Amino acid sequence: MDKTSLDKSLPASKEKKETRLVKTKKKAKKKTSSKRKIETSSVSPAAIETAEKKETTPVENKGNTAVMNVLRDKVYDYAVQNDYSTKYCFLIDMSLPSGRDRFFVYDLEKGTVAYSGLVAHGSCNETFLSRPKFSNSPNCGCSSLGKYKVGEFYRGKYGNSIRLYGLDNSNSNAYKRGVVIHGYDCVPDDEIYPMVLCNSQGCPMVSYRFFNRLSQLIKQSEKPIVLWIYR
Repeated sequence: MDKTSLDKSLPASKEKKETRLVKTKKKAKKKTSSKRKIETSSVSPAAIETAEKKETTPVENKGNTAVMNVLRDKVYDYAVQNDYSTKYCFLIDMSLPSGRDRFFVYDLEKGTVAYSGLVAHGSCNETFLSRPKFSNSPNCGCSSLGKYKVGEFYRGKYGNSIRLYGLDNSNSNAYKRGVVIHGYDCVPDDEIYPMVLCNSQGCPMVSYRFFNRLSQLIKQSEKPIVLWIYR
């Protein structure tokens, strides 16, 4: 019997077993370590940065802050010169998707958005418009851009409503057209993006809950409030 056969027939010593066990453990650690490196390297630095931002960045209103700041100054100057409210104004950003909040109640004194809600745009007498078109023509069914005076309450076709008076050439027919703020069932309280919102016949149509919030603010205001529809 040669030496190789003899080694195979004898049981391994305790020392050899321990040595093999240690080596096995070391190999296992190396495998685990390499696996972790692969998993970490598969996540890009950009993805990690994005995830960190999502965790730390507060959810804010989605309006264009730069545009709002410009309009704030214009509305404030107009309000002072024409005896309108310098406490609040209403801003409707028609550049935003209809499923997003785009009706902003803006606090002119604090320079911040007090609250916001969904608002429908006009269908322009078409079956449906996902993106708004604008017109000031009688019976056009479209939304109209520009400044409005928020007027008196009345009860109309859609229940309690608020009259609007156009202050610019682009919306001068608003009162004649019956363009008013009113609530309607098809407008929900919360954002629905990426879905789109129902259309109105040219009115800034909101949810009933949001209409009630606007109503309280308007009733408490000592002076008329300016509404500005822009894009």
